[in-house]
Amino acid sequence: MKYIIGNWKSNKDSREVTIWFETFAKLYKKNKTGKLNNLKVIICPSFVQLVQAKQLVISHNLPIKLGAQDVSPFANGPYTGEVSATQLKELVEYVVIGHSERRNNFQENGGLLVQKAAMAIKERLKPIFCIQDPKTTIPPGVSIAAYEPVWAIGTGTAETPENAAKIARQVKQNKLANLVVYGGSVTPENVCGFLAGSSIDGILAGGVSLDPVKFWQIIVNAASL
Repeated sequence: MKYIIGNWKSNKDSREVTIWFETFAKLYKKNKTGKLNNLKVIICPSFVQLVQAKQLVISHNLPIKLGAQDVSPFANGPYTGEVSATQLKELVEYVVIGHSERRNNFQENGGLLVQKAAMAIKERLKPIFCIQDPKTTIPPGVSIAAYEPVWAIGTGTAETPENAAKIARQVKQNKLANLVVYGGSVTPENVCGFLAGSSIDGILAGGVSLDPVKFWQIIVNAASL
C-alpha cells in the first residue's frame, strides 16, 4: 500500500474546492483501474473546507480519505481559535503535524508537537508527522513519518530518490515510525522514482495537489508500479 497525500495548505475558496472535486471525479470515473486499490489517497484541505470536502467525497463516491493540516494540543475547552482532535475526528482520519511551515512560521517546537500527536492519537486520528532529517524527534505512537527536506519544499528542486530512500530506511531501522512518505517538490514526472523501491511508502505533495489533473496523474503513475 502506497500513500498519496495532498496538502492544500492555505489555498482554495468554496467554489474552487467544488471544481477540484468535480474535475477529479470525472477523471476517476473515466479512467479508474483496479490498481488504485493499492493506493491510499488522502487530501488535506484547510479547516474551513473540511465539511464541504467530506460532502463532495461522499456525493461523488470517491476513494479519498481526508486529513487535517494541524490539530490543537488541547482538548475541547476555552482555547479560542483552536480546533481539537475531538472536533476533527468527525471529519478526518489523518492529521499532518509538525510541517516545516508550522515550525518556521509559528515557532512550533518539539514539546508542542508531542502534545499535538498525543491528542490526535487519543482520539484515534492517524498523525502524519513531518521530519526534516532522521534526527528529528518523532513522538511515541506515530506510525507515519513524512520526510520533507526544507530546501525542497516549493522550490521545484526535489531530493534524490536514492537519498530519500536512505533516510526512510534509517527512520525504520531506528523504529521511529513504521511508514515513511516523502514530501518536497513532488511531480507526476518524479513520483515513480520515489515509489519504485520498498523504502518509501508514499508521497506528501503540496502545490501540485492543488491541480486535480496533475494530482490524478501522480496517482496514475504511482498505480502503474
